[in-house]
Amino acid sequence: MDPDHLVAIIAKELSLGKAQVARTMALLDDGNTVPFVARYRKEQTGNLDEEQLRRILARTEYLRKLAARQETILSSIDAQGKLTDALRRRIERAATLQEAEDLYLPFKPKRRTRAMIARERGLEPLAAMMLEQRTTRGKPEQYASEYLGEEVPTVEDALTGASDIVAETVAEDAEVRAHVRVAMLRDAVLVSKKLTKAEDSQAKYRDFYEYAERLASIPPHRVLALNRGEREKVLRLAIQMDDDAITRWIERRTVSNRRSVFTQHLCAAIADAYRRLVLPAITRQVRRLRTEAAENRAISVFGTNLHNLLLQPPLLGIRVLGLDPGYRTGCKVAIVDETGKYLAQGTIYPHAPQKRWDESKRALAQLVDRYAIDVIAIGNGTASRETEQLAAELIAEGTDISYVMASEAGASVYSASPLAAQELPDLDVSIRGAVSIARRMQDPLAELVKIEPRSIGVGLYQHDVDQKKLSTTLGVVVESAVNYVGVDVNTASASLLSYVSGLSPRVAGAIVAQRDTKGPFARRRDLLAVKGLGAKAYEQAAGFLRIRGGENPLDNTSIHPESYAVCHRLLDMMGLDDSERDLASRAGEEWTRLVHGGRSKEQLARDLGTGLPTLEDIHANLVRPGRDPREDLPAPILRTDVLTLDDLREGMMLKGTVRNVVDFGAFVDIGIKHDGLVHISQLADHFVRDPMDVVSVGDVVDVRVLGVDTERGRVSLSMKST
Repeated sequence: MDPDHLVAIIAKELSLGKAQVARTMALLDDGNTVPFVARYRKEQTGNLDEEQLRRILARTEYLRKLAARQETILSSIDAQGKLTDALRRRIERAATLQEAEDLYLPFKPKRRTRAMIARERGLEPLAAMMLEQRTTRGKPEQYASEYLGEEVPTVEDALTGASDIVAETVAEDAEVRAHVRVAMLRDAVLVSKKLTKAEDSQAKYRDFYEYAERLASIPPHRVLALNRGEREKVLRLAIQMDDDAITRWIERRTVSNRRSVFTQHLCAAIADAYRRLVLPAITRQVRRLRTEAAENRAISVFGTNLHNLLLQPPLLGIRVLGLDPGYRTGCKVAIVDETGKYLAQGTIYPHAPQKRWDESKRALAQLVDRYAIDVIAIGNGTASRETEQLAAELIAEGTDISYVMASEAGASVYSASPLAAQELPDLDVSIRGAVSIARRMQDPLAELVKIEPRSIGVGLYQHDVDQKKLSTTLGVVVESAVNYVGVDVNTASASLLSYVSGLSPRVAGAIVAQRDTKGPFARRRDLLAVKGLGAKAYEQAAGFLRIRGGENPLDNTSIHPESYAVCHRLLDMMGLDDSERDLASRAGEEWTRLVHGGRSKEQLARDLGTGLPTLEDIHANLVRPGRDPREDLPAPILRTDVLTLDDLREGMMLKGTVRNVVDFGAFVDIGIKHDGLVHISQLADHFVRDPMDVVSVGDVVDVRVLGVDTERGRVSLSMKST
């Protein structure tokens, strides 16, 4: 595909300027990462954000893949001697891979079909007569008799074979397939029935035992639920549509002369083509399309939730006691200091079968006092609410502390991983899980990046989607979050560093190894001495790496080293030095003086030899150096008392934390064993199309209890004002 044509297509689709798209594509093709381009090449891209850049990247990859496939198809058809100018134009104009494949279908090598066998028996001329419809005298049998032989003993065999060729020809018509596909996506009904002998002990699929809904209107989460029911052999799914109307449409397209002696056979072949060849193939395609769309939505929801979870505000500068609750094996205790360093461990047995409640409470009180603990982090898995009661009693009896319920999703995965064994080699697997729970309250991002993203439970049907696509998408989400926040190069784990723009896992490991052997990095440019970290990788990574307390204060900002000279020129204009103790407040004052003293920001940027976006970023970093963007978000809810299902009353107002957002609403932790559900219809006073327009994972929200189902342990909540 011509590069200019490619740029024009993407610019039109995304409503962007051609030059803007061309420059962005050149930057990405040159090996620059999306986070780097979004942050440090704003002048070239016209201030495009990461989402827009990734759309450009995705469409570029797709259209290049389409162009490559078109070339392959054209070469294949040309080699067969069947490529006409008209067909070439149609293939070159194909806007999707599916459209190109439909055009290629009649020429595509395929397994041995009934039509192929009929062609081998010399029946293609008879099939051509049927399709041409010029023969209006005589009877079909009269013409069929001319093709009899050893392999075609009767006229019925000849007519059947010719009809097979006609059926395949009709079925391979790209416009026929496109029409059926569009009609099915628009009008078809998906029907679900329970298989007679199927077992559904928990009645998970009860709502789908006798179910029918237009395929076009089935929400993504329901598509995935139906697919799972079919996969587990509980449900039988089928697509129903107006087959007669489709057949009549194909007849109108194909039958041009009803006076032909072959009209009856032609119509029968059309019906056979639709029923035997087109309908099954398009049904599979459409089911796959709807499944892919549902999976993409599920992956998108998972990605958004994960992004918001990773960006939860850290509880910095506190000592945490992590509790991984359990019954028979006890509750595992791990204590970490303000930096996340492991200090101590233990096991208490407050629950059945040991029931050493008072002893466990005394042990916790002693640990809290000895290690000056600020917060107890309790994993929200098995026995979590009973353990919460233990902490609440401890507080009620005078221990000055609070507790927080922490998601323990993925903690067991981390604790059994090679990384955990490397970080905490002398600890039992169960204690490592408690360490992870404690650390994720101090810095969710730094700890959660150590866990396979799929194991962090903030999605829906994540095990039912394309795992490769899910892994790729979530990897991008983690990369985006890490680079948005920035990384302290002297304290970050290799896992965290590996997500920094331009750094591979191998180079991240080399950074940690050099740090451990030669001591902390004093300057960003010292990273160039790390084995495997070349100039390009340094360019991509430097702005996202922080050095706190280093030789150059600018190394603790997101100002890229390539802009240090501009920054110093700006400071000179302000009459400041980057080492000044009160630089932030003075920089703010001097900035105001500069831009309100008759010189616009645009003029200032020109005087400094830089672009306005870069200048504004430099200013933002000077007035808030070392800023963590997560600081502006609401802190986690710290609790001092426990709430049970029996305490809830209809109309009660509570404060909770959003734990998961899905298409039908949001799950909110209100301090009881199970999260309550705010249905999409209860999220706001106005109509809500997408719950993510209203809430995000980690949001602290006020909710009202609508109803309590004690038997099923379910709580319905509302965020409406009345």
